[in-house]
Amino acid sequence: MAKRIDVSGLSAFYGTHKAIDDISMTVEPRSVTAFIGPSGCGKSTFLRTLNRMHEVTPGGRVEGKVMLDDENLYGQGVDPVAVRRTVGMVFQRPNPFPTMSIFDNVAAGLRLNGSYKKSELNDVVERSLKGANLWNEVKDRLNKPGSGLSGGQQQRLCIARAIAVEPQVLLMDEPCSALDPISTLAIEDLIGELKERFTIVIVTHNMQQAARVSDRTAFFNLAAVGQPGKLVEIDDTDRIFSNPSVQATEDYISGRFG
Repeated sequence: MAKRIDVSGLSAFYGTHKAIDDISMTVEPRSVTAFIGPSGCGKSTFLRTLNRMHEVTPGGRVEGKVMLDDENLYGQGVDPVAVRRTVGMVFQRPNPFPTMSIFDNVAAGLRLNGSYKKSELNDVVERSLKGANLWNEVKDRLNKPGSGLSGGQQQRLCIARAIAVEPQVLLMDEPCSALDPISTLAIEDLIGELKERFTIVIVTHNMQQAARVSDRTAFFNLAAVGQPGKLVEIDDTDRIFSNPSVQATEDYISGRFG
C-alpha cells in the first residue's frame, strides 16, 4: 500500500552549512510530486532526506520530522537501511551494477533482504521488469550484463531493481537528465503507470516534464547565494503552472530567472 509523507520543520546540514531550512509539506499516496527550482536550491538534498540518504554524506545531518503514515523515519531506533527499503531511490545517471547480469541486477536487493527460492526470484524479476516496461526487450538475454543496455534501458533496469523490493515510495532524482527524448518519454509514461502502486517524488529541471508527469509541484528557491534553500510553495501542478501564488514561482516558470 502506497504511503503518505508528512514533513514538518525539516532542515538539512552539511557540517555547519545549512542547505535547506524549515521545510514542511505533505505528499499524498499514489501521486507524483515534482520538485522544481534553480540549481543549488536544495531539491536533491531534500529528496535524500526522505529516505535517510542525506546522512550518508560526510557531515550530513537532519533536524525535523519525516512521517511515513504514522512512523517517524528519524525516530529513535529506526533502522536507516529498513527506511531505504521502504523508500526506494532512482538516481540521475543509470547505475546498474556493471559486473552483474540483467537478472542479478533486479534480484540484488531481494538477495540482500532475505533468502528466496529460485522460482520466487524468477517470478519477482519478471514482474519487476514488466513493471518497468523492460521485460519484452530483455527477456531473451537476462544473463547478459546490465551495462550492455542502452541508457534508457539501463534507467528502466534501475527502476525495476528499485520496485523489486516492493517499496511504498519511489524517489527519482532527475531520472531523465542523461537520456535522449525517446527514452525520456518512455520513463515519463512509466511514471504515470507506477503511481497506481507507489507514492512518487521526482526532482526535475524540465518544466515541461513537471507539467506532464506530476499531480503536485513544489517550487524551491534560494533567498540569496549562500543562504539555505526554502520551499516557496507547493500546489496542484495545474495551478502552479497557470496561476501560482508567489511571483517568484511565476518568474522561474516563465524563464525570467533561474
